[in-house]
Amino acid sequence: MSRRLEILRRATEVFQRQGFAGTSIEDIGRAVGIKREGIYYYFRSKEEMLLEIILPQSNSLLLTMRSIMRSNTSATEKLQSALQNHLDSFNPAYLEMIVALREGHSFKNDDKLRELRRIWRQYSDLWVALVEEGQQRGEFRSGYNPQIVAYGILGMCNWLSRWYDPAKGVALDEIIRTYLDMVLHGMALPQAATATTERAWEPG
Repeated sequence: MSRRLEILRRATEVFQRQGFAGTSIEDIGRAVGIKREGIYYYFRSKEEMLLEIILPQSNSLLLTMRSIMRSNTSATEKLQSALQNHLDSFNPAYLEMIVALREGHSFKNDDKLRELRRIWRQYSDLWVALVEEGQQRGEFRSGYNPQIVAYGILGMCNWLSRWYDPAKGVALDEIIRTYLDMVLHGMALPQAATATTERAWEPG
C-alpha cells in the first residue's frame, strides 16, 4: 500500500471513530505513525482527505445506478439491483461509506465538493426516476410522490451507517432481502393494514 493510500485508510478509521470535526491532522499522523508535516506533504487539509475518501465511492454508486436504469429489466428488478448496489457499498468499504454519509456536509466550497454534490444530486434523481418508472409501468402504487418514496428508501438504507458492522450480527444479504420486501410489500398483513387505514380515516 502506498503512503498516500495508507494515510487515507487511517484517516477514514479516525474520522469514523472520532467524527470529522473531532479529528485533527495530528490524530491522523499518530494513526499513520508520522508527524503532521508528513501528512501535509500528501494532503493540504483534512477536508481534502475526506473528499478523496468519498468521491470514488460516490462516483461508483452513480455509474452503477446509471447502468441499472439502462437495463432491459422490470422496475422491480431494477429496484432490487439498486438496493444491492447501494447496500453493497457498506461491505467491505463500509468505513468509507460511514464517513461519506455522516460528514458530507462539513466542507468549505471547492471544486471537489461541487463535484460530490453533483454526483449525489444525479444519484438521487435516478432513484426518483426509478420510482416513477415503476409507477408508470403499473408495478408500484401510483398515489405516492416519487421523490418522497425515493428519499425514504435512501434514508432507510443510509441509516446502516449508524449501526451496521460487517464483522457482527446480521449478514448484508439478509438486510437487502428484508429491505426489498419491506419496500415492495410493507410490514402489516393485508387485514391489519386495511383495519388500520380505516381507523385512521374515521372522523374524530
